[in-house]
Amino acid sequence: MDRKTPRPTDITLHQQSGTLDVKFDDGRAFSLPVEYLRVFSPSAEVRGHGPGQEVLQTGKRDVGISAIEPVGVYAVKFVFSDGHDTGIYSWDYPYYRGLEH
Repeated sequence: MDRKTPRPTDITLHQQSGTLDVKFDDGRAFSLPVEYLRVFSPSAEVRGHGPGQEVLQTGKRDVGISAIEPVGVYAVKFVFSDGHDTGIYSWDYPYYRGLEH
């Protein structure tokens, strides 16, 4: 993670709407759909181990997050309702995905 990347100050999961709100210390805030986070997981299961090894994720529209676990001071791990739990989301991941989304 880049030391210049803003850090989250608040993370709120909205189960009914299926969104994750993240506020950062630079004043930006993003609302990311859980489906988006699952489909674009940074895990090797989704991204593969190199170019061309990505695995298209389908059928994730109704997936939820059943747990959010801290990983040190630099990341978070989501446990998704479909059993996926191997992606480590460093703080720059939701920040830059929010900028793109």
